[in-house]
Formats: sequence, C-alpha cells, structure tokens
Amino acid sequence: MPGSPPDASAHPEPDGVPPSLEGGGRALPAARGRSADPVPPTDGEDVVEVRRSARRRRTVTAYREMGRTVVLIPAAFSRAEEQRWVAQMVAKLRTREERRRRSLGGNDELMVRARALSAAHLDGLAEPASVRWVDNQQRRWGSCTPTDRSIRLSSRLQSMPDYVIDYVLVHELVHLLEPGHDERFWALVARYPRAERARGFLEGVELANTAGAAGEQPAPDLVD
Repeated sequence: MPGSPPDASAHPEPDGVPPSLEGGGRALPAARGRSADPVPPTDGEDVVEVRRSARRRRTVTAYREMGRTVVLIPAAFSRAEEQRWVAQMVAKLRTREERRRRSLGGNDELMVRARALSAAHLDGLAEPASVRWVDNQQRRWGSCTPTDRSIRLSSRLQSMPDYVIDYVLVHELVHLLEPGHDERFWALVARYPRAERARGFLEGVELANTAGAAGEQPAPDLVD
C-alpha cells in the first residue's frame, strides 16, 4: 500500500547511567556493523537484533522490524553499555505499545470504529460481521473474507497513526463491496480523504523494512 516513510528519531545517551530494567530482551554479541542472527526468545522475551554503527556517537534507536526488535547503537559501546541500552529500549517499546493498545481498545472498539468509517465514507453499505486484531499477519496489514464478512487487522498497525489504521479499515471494508482491486474498488477507497497519505506511509514502512538489512533506515516503531 503506497507514502512517505515515518521519521527516524534517536534517543541521546545521558551523562549518567540509566537504571537497569529486567526482562528487556536479549542482546546479541557486540560486533561492528550488523549483528549475527538473533538469539531465539525465551518465555516473555523479544527477539532482539543489535546493529552497531561507526557513524553513531551518542544516540540509541529501537524499533520493531519483521517480528523482531532492532536496536541501533554506537560501535564504540562496550558490552555492558549494549546490554544496558537494549534492556532500556526494549522496555520503553513495550511500555509505549501497551499504552497504545489501551488507547485503541479491543475488538469491540475496532468494530465501532469500522462501522463509523463505513457510515462516513461508504454510505454505511459495508457491514462487517466481525473486526478484530490478529498477531499472525506479518506480511499483510489487513485482510477480509467477504463470504463471512470478517475483517482482520495486523497488530503491527497498533503503533501507527490513527489515520493509517483508519485507511486499512476502509480498504478492507471496501472489499465487502468489491472483492477485487478494480477501478470501482479504488474509487471507493479514495472516498477516505487521507487514503493517499496513508498508502505512502505504509509504503515507506515496507521499504524501510526491506532496506534494513543494508544499513540504518527509518522504521515504523521507533522509540525516542
């Protein structure tokens, strides 16, 4: 889904030592450049990939990418600094994501939101039977089954702006009226005023995820 990528931001290293945070994920062995394959998670832990950069001096950035947490740190960091910052940044990501989930509500709130969008942009013609968040869509932002009128949104969207979530909802709602992606489908989607901007945002996210292996790139789930 096509836009402009989200801005990448960084967390400056303070003069003092940040408090250690338990349960923050597992750091990989320190190495210049991209780390080796991530260590598989144990219960309650995230898969964490640490990427070192000689261009970084005093900034640390963390974000979600393809089902894992990526932490960008200066190449000069010691192993102890790496472990401390990985723990802190993973904990901050979890806190932000939990706050975001609470603000978005659960599946009932998502259904209310979908119905409001249908009424506002589709004359109320799209009537879903169910709308829910799912954790198993790592390649798609949303999906729809017209036969049973069910809509599923990837939980990865929960960290993204509201207008992006609304766009994906509208996109899937239109599938209840037009299963394919023909001209009428896109004409209906275009009734959502921020459709083009939202497509651009998602396209930027996908490009950043694809390019992440080549170096430091903007990514959707930044912590600063």
